[in-house]
Amino acid sequence: MDNIRIEKKAESVKKASAALYTAATSRKNALLNAITRRLREESDAVRRENEKDLANAKKAGISAVLLDRLTLNEKRIGQMIAGVKDVIALPDPVGEIVGRKRRPNGLVIEKVRVPLGAVGIIYESRPNVTVDAAVLCLKAGNAVLLRGGSEAIHSNAKLVEIIRKSLKDVGLPAGCVEFIDTPDRKAVAVMLKQDRYLDIIIPRGSQKLIKYIQDNSSVPVIAHGEGNCHVYVDNSADLRKAEEIVFNAKVQRPSVCNAAEKLLVHENIAKKFLPVVSERLRSAGVELRGDPKTRSIVKYVIPAAEDDWYREYLELKMAVKVVKDVDEAIAHINRYGSHHSDSIVTGNKSNGEKFLRKVDSAAVYVNASTRFTDGFEFGLGAEIGISTQKLHARGPMGLAELTSTKFVVHGSGQVRK
Repeated sequence: MDNIRIEKKAESVKKASAALYTAATSRKNALLNAITRRLREESDAVRRENEKDLANAKKAGISAVLLDRLTLNEKRIGQMIAGVKDVIALPDPVGEIVGRKRRPNGLVIEKVRVPLGAVGIIYESRPNVTVDAAVLCLKAGNAVLLRGGSEAIHSNAKLVEIIRKSLKDVGLPAGCVEFIDTPDRKAVAVMLKQDRYLDIIIPRGSQKLIKYIQDNSSVPVIAHGEGNCHVYVDNSADLRKAEEIVFNAKVQRPSVCNAAEKLLVHENIAKKFLPVVSERLRSAGVELRGDPKTRSIVKYVIPAAEDDWYREYLELKMAVKVVKDVDEAIAHINRYGSHHSDSIVTGNKSNGEKFLRKVDSAAVYVNASTRFTDGFEFGLGAEIGISTQKLHARGPMGLAELTSTKFVVHGSGQVRK
């Protein structure tokens, strides 16, 4: 695909975004209903295209884990349809008045949610993201340019075809959703320079991909950051409760960004707590790495290198450190963490409040697993990703985070003196 074709697709998305900017909620929901209907009707065709991707992936020697992420079977297509229905049921954020004031001169000033406009989304591996991302953007009134991973190109192309047919079904421009249908990695570089047409780019994928996009984009980027998440067990914690929280945060689904990668334990309870929780984790296949104090208590823990404290493992590995108190735990998290999700297990209200106030992360917890950092679990519905930035969005990005705001000012003839 040459540069001009990619630019034309970005331009198409920008033009089409005008039709969605003022589209009624009923029309957007009708579109999403049309997508669910066509997904059901064309599910066999989706699976056939997915089989092409799977065959190519197997020839390329892609791992079993990535093959699983790439697979679209009947169950997963059903889950995609259910996900679209969930978005239909969500309130439309567009038009919401988030602030209103009357000035002494009689002007009424409102702050109103509006679509971002033309959104570019770059993602890897999972073809279900094609539908998830498009549907969230469309419900929030945004047109979208999609660039999925080359390994899912046939699946993604078919899913985009279904969405574009659905747009025509309800009388909206097909250009509301465009797809860069080339495996050439140079296409990403071209997409990143479309600041004339794209208002924002949202990447989902490896940290290598996200770093490349941040370093090379002339379009503003909302990045899904890595999750070097911590659980700190305070000296006042209920240790049984702490054990369950640590085990859930690490083991329940270790390959996701809200899984805990680090365990910090107060020195006063380390000799009692560490042998118990370490054995529980080891029995689940977790490789433990620790500082000298941890290793003096639990002999099978291997030494942790300095790099371990910064790493997001995304597998059954965990680094453990004994700390003096809550202040040392907070300092460690703010130094080594990725500002994603961090939790304290404590029975001390003052320590809990200090942790919430001083830990600089998108989500902070008292007495709960970090695994809850998720749009659905937070009651936001589906999410486009989890941002660790501070502008424009932070934490799980739902429909509201796919909007901006504008000021609407009502007057009665006022002029400035």
